[in-house]
Amino acid sequence: MPETRSESSRWIDLEDQWSAHNYHPLDVVIARGEGIWVWDVEGNKYLDFLAAYSALNQGYGHPRIVAALVEQAKELALTSRAFRNDKFGPFCEKLSKLLGYDKTLMMNTGAEAVETAIKASRRWGYQVKGVPTDQAEIIVFDGNFHGRTTTIVSFSTDEGARSGYGPFTPGFKIAPFGDLEATRALFTENTVAILVEPIQGEGGVIIPPADFLPGLRKLCDERNALLICDEIQSGLGRAGALLAHTLTGVRADGVTIGKALSGGLYPVSAFLADDAVMGVFDPGSHGSTYGGNPLACAVAEAALDVIIDEQLVEKSAKLGKYLEERLRAFDLPIVKEIRVAGLWAGIELTPEAGGARKVSEALRGEGLLCKETHVHTLRLAPPLIITKDELDWALERIEKVLRAI
Repeated sequence: MPETRSESSRWIDLEDQWSAHNYHPLDVVIARGEGIWVWDVEGNKYLDFLAAYSALNQGYGHPRIVAALVEQAKELALTSRAFRNDKFGPFCEKLSKLLGYDKTLMMNTGAEAVETAIKASRRWGYQVKGVPTDQAEIIVFDGNFHGRTTTIVSFSTDEGARSGYGPFTPGFKIAPFGDLEATRALFTENTVAILVEPIQGEGGVIIPPADFLPGLRKLCDERNALLICDEIQSGLGRAGALLAHTLTGVRADGVTIGKALSGGLYPVSAFLADDAVMGVFDPGSHGSTYGGNPLACAVAEAALDVIIDEQLVEKSAKLGKYLEERLRAFDLPIVKEIRVAGLWAGIELTPEAGGARKVSEALRGEGLLCKETHVHTLRLAPPLIITKDELDWALERIEKVLRAI
């Protein structure tokens, strides 16, 4: 008798044959999503506990965001910035006022927003600080993840992201994440900015010491440099605040946002800063054909409205405390460390656990979708619309799998 192949295996085989192997996904083939739940091609139901790395903070197919996309797509999707449209200006005003900055520069992906922040920092260094041409330096941190462009991986410390992509872009210095004195030692007259994730998401939800961001702010003020915070994963409610770095009482000179700005429906990102920084751009110096297109603006406006109207920031902060209490109550010897910020957690396991990939695969069998990062850390990031009962459902399965190791 010939072997009966599952429906999922057919889709997986197609992907393996025709797609570049630049990802290592779990072997679940999702066909439909609604709220916090997804269904695979065979009808199995799963709770998504990753939320597309925070892009799905509002859940799958939120009706308000879908309606905004459909209605705008019928009217006008793209003009390019060669012409003006009636959605761009109002959205820039809304986003700038919400996050407290003078100006917004819209892009499409998170990596593009970070590239924009790098370009703005360098131009500011040359035009305002007076750094000699092509000598600008930006301080970054080990364990960072800011995207995958050639320039961005130039200052990654993840060899998997860097290997084989040189020669690398100069102009970056890497300090240990959380180490103020080491950061101070890297400053020179040519330092134009510090680029930092308030919480390192891809690194495994790594939370720095409480004095770290305030110390960076003070250091930038003393040495006339910009503090740029990458809030692409940590922002828009994930860590229990609209912008995670504000939890420490700090205001960055510029921020990058993305992911949840899309509502999980359409790529949209932005760099925000005050006029003193954003004024370095003039016509032709930077741009994107799709950046700020009317469809993106309509989707992003609805995505923001959902976050505010449904109080997802406050919900993340409240349920995040409950999440932390439950995780710490597991009290398991295979758990090396638990790190929680809002509805965002990293469970770092000891080597004896056999790796977080094994745990994520076991959880898939329990109807819960998570993902490992950096071998030993299980990363949890459910949609912010999750209820306490649904959170309990997920935590019961996580505890069950961990206790079985």
